[in-house]
Amino acid sequence: MVLKSAKLRLHLLASRTHKWLAIIIGAQLLLWFASGALMSFLPIDRVHGDHLVDRKAAAPLPRGSTFAPPSAIVGAADAPIEAITYRMWLGRPVAEVATAKGTRLFDAATGQALPAPTAREAEEIARLAWRGGARPAAKVERIERASPEYRGTLPAWRVAFADLDSTRVFVAADTGRISAVRTGTWRLYDFFWGLHIMDWTRSRELQHALAARLRDRWACALVRGQCFSTCDGPKRGVATS
Repeated sequence: MVLKSAKLRLHLLASRTHKWLAIIIGAQLLLWFASGALMSFLPIDRVHGDHLVDRKAAAPLPRGSTFAPPSAIVGAADAPIEAITYRMWLGRPVAEVATAKGTRLFDAATGQALPAPTAREAEEIARLAWRGGARPAAKVERIERASPEYRGTLPAWRVAFADLDSTRVFVAADTGRISAVRTGTWRLYDFFWGLHIMDWTRSRELQHALAARLRDRWACALVRGQCFSTCDGPKRGVATS
């Protein structure tokens, strides 16, 4: 009798364990399938923000330009040079010099080292690449640490546009290149990606970020609605009088 009771308890425990394991694994499989299906419906160019920011735009070097000899740049560099790339940057030719200590910009005409890009220059770079129809306000902030939204080159400048998509353009603080673009579509895609790979920490952080964005949008919508109702009220009164 005691043996049968022990077997019954063991059977019940195994049955309950099997049921809960099936529920947990089934839920994870459902999230994996649903998140993958939803990601496939999001256009990848909108995820990358290509419709708002042209990060690959590059002006050609002007013909007949006279550059300083490479020896001048080698002499001005503070470490052995690994590569030199000539390109246009904010309307002037520069030499992007990669060394063992990092990357730095030099004036291509004089061979002299340039100061690191400033916040004003980072905003100008982001605005030159902007494709949106309007000219939204922007807030520039220097970031020193990686975050769920950005894990690229550090330090960097974050140019936050006040557009409907809450676009963020990240500009590398050493080269002045656009290193990343983040939009609302990208955040939604990244949230689903966190669910897809079952990275719960990443998903939780992005949930907080998405909740903050939605709260800000609702606040803006309420303020705009109050402004419209205030402005339209007197007009309707005048029309009917």
